[in-house]
Amino acid sequence: MKKNILITAILMLFIACKQEQKPIDLDVKKEMSTTIEAEIDTIIEVEIEKPIVKSTMQIKEELIAKGFKISNYVDEKTKDTVLMQQYFIAFLKRGPIRTQNEEESALLQQGHLEHLGKMYDLGYADISGPFGDDGTIRGITIYNVPTQKMADSLANADPAVKAGRLEIEIHPWWAAKGFPLR
Repeated sequence: MKKNILITAILMLFIACKQEQKPIDLDVKKEMSTTIEAEIDTIIEVEIEKPIVKSTMQIKEELIAKGFKISNYVDEKTKDTVLMQQYFIAFLKRGPIRTQNEEESALLQQGHLEHLGKMYDLGYADISGPFGDDGTIRGITIYNVPTQKMADSLANADPAVKAGRLEIEIHPWWAAKGFPLR
């Protein structure tokens, strides 16, 4: 914006020099000067933050410092280094106590979903979901935490698990860091 005003002022000056000199009313000149100064004073500079791009090695070092198990390999096609991170996959299985009435079941389900939402919001879980059949394994949650003990503690804090409606079975699971589901 400052550049535009400056360029406009220079062009006006250039054009004015080429035209016949006409006397300029001092009030008009003062008003033009005040207007330009006011526009310059109201310009707000916005600095656009560029995303911080970290190297694969920086990401690896940060994750290791937080206690995550990490390995890497070189992708033969792209020649990029791919980080593999250990996650923990929790299988939510049908629990031994399923005698809750419909209202109690609905409240436990609501608490279960709120718990999973909280895990996602806090960055502890990356994905959760039920299975589409009526089998013993009801669903999964993938925990993005450094230890199985932490994943187990978070999974067992689920109200449906505490009530015995679900039980947890956790396994270490490796996946490429940052790769999306397709």
